Amino acid sequence: MKQLGIVGQSVKRRDGVGHVTGQTQYVDDVFYPNMLWLQMVRSPVARGKIRRIDTSRAEAMPGVAAVITAQDVPNNWYTILCLIGIEPNDEPVLAHEEVMYEGEPICAVVAETEDIAREAAAQILLDLDIEEQPPVLDVEYAIRPEAPAIKKWGNNTFMYDGMNHRRLRFGDVEAGFAQADYIVEGTYQLSPIEHAPIETHVCVVKPEPDGRLTVHTNTQALYFTMDNTAIILKVPSNRLRMIGGTVGGGFGGKVDVITEPITCIAAMKTRRPVKWRWSREEEFRYSSTRAAVKMEYKDGVMKDGRIVARKVRSLQDAGAYHRHSPYGVQKHMANLPGPYNIPNVWVDAYCVYTNRQPSSAMRGFGVTEASFAIEVQMDRIARTIGMDPWEIRLINAYRNGQMRPVRKIVEDATLVETLQAAAQLVGHELPEHLRAMSSDDYHGRDER
Repeated sequence: MKQLGIVGQSVKRRDGVGHVTGQTQYVDDVFYPNMLWLQMVRSPVARGKIRRIDTSRAEAMPGVAAVITAQDVPNNWYTILCLIGIEPNDEPVLAHEEVMYEGEPICAVVAETEDIAREAAAQILLDLDIEEQPPVLDVEYAIRPEAPAIKKWGNNTFMYDGMNHRRLRFGDVEAGFAQADYIVEGTYQLSPIEHAPIETHVCVVKPEPDGRLTVHTNTQALYFTMDNTAIILKVPSNRLRMIGGTVGGGFGGKVDVITEPITCIAAMKTRRPVKWRWSREEEFRYSSTRAAVKMEYKDGVMKDGRIVARKVRSLQDAGAYHRHSPYGVQKHMANLPGPYNIPNVWVDAYCVYTNRQPSSAMRGFGVTEASFAIEVQMDRIARTIGMDPWEIRLINAYRNGQMRPVRKIVEDATLVETLQAAAQLVGHELPEHLRAMSSDDYHGRDER
């Protein structure tokens, strides 16, 4: 019970003094003698075929130590989701045949200074020959039959068990709509959101005399990053000594294993320490974002406030590649009905590919977006039928023992008590019958 002594207490952060006094060491503070700097050459167009990558003039520039292209990458696929069985791989570490979004990495320059690396990267960009193609930038257009297929499997969605969307079916939604007194519809959209960490993506790699690599990284997932980097480098993971430490802001944006493999290859090729530090512009324009998403809700509601049917169509913009999106859409799908007991549910959730920068994890990852749409929809329902928004939530909140649409019995419901506590905190007086409600009201009886 000793650990519970801090509950309800103001506890000083272990790293707080270091942060406010400037003593905390971040990855960007790591420096080795004889260290080289890396800059990435990125696609200037959203979609196109690569005709030629000419690195000769850049390689001839004084101070340039190496240029890394796709041919230097042992396994030129980002393998983020293969570790949990999601295939096929669809994103090259470095593009060599086509580019799928503006800013996609094509090749890396390693030089004595950051300025030299930047100048050489600019030279390669001038010598780059790309046949530009019309990009697909809108999710609604992307799923139409006339849209060009930008994915190698022939369409623009991730395929779930042979279907172009993840579906959830529970009860008979059309029968629910037929019995409803009201039909309430709403469409909710979120734009891409950049994580905006104070420290941008940074990686420093030092080759060791015994053949191992010491990797300093501000990743949020150290062992996940080690596994993926080892797969890309085709080396045993024990050749990588990963050093994490303080992450200068992440929020989900530093789990994509983007900097470590290329920085490792640069260090292996030059046999010198290498640092890759993203500029603020790169962080804003090219790092993964929270996905843009469009959610369409249709609810059947009774006069007493019970929701008897909910139908949802959601389109999530994954951008050009998987990253973590297929997994995120699965979580999203399961949470689109919300924390409410609805006997008839129909959900279609699409993971849609466009020629935008890839989206990936961000706090809540699929759940936050669903929660936003659900609660705005609940307010819309309350206004439509003339009911207090607190009451509409309490009436429909899950009780222990009820079945969720994902076929899981609720065992840990707390929404009723949370709403009651929130009402008390904000000074909203609930009627007695709402204050008397409990998450254990159900007791297995069929109230629908």
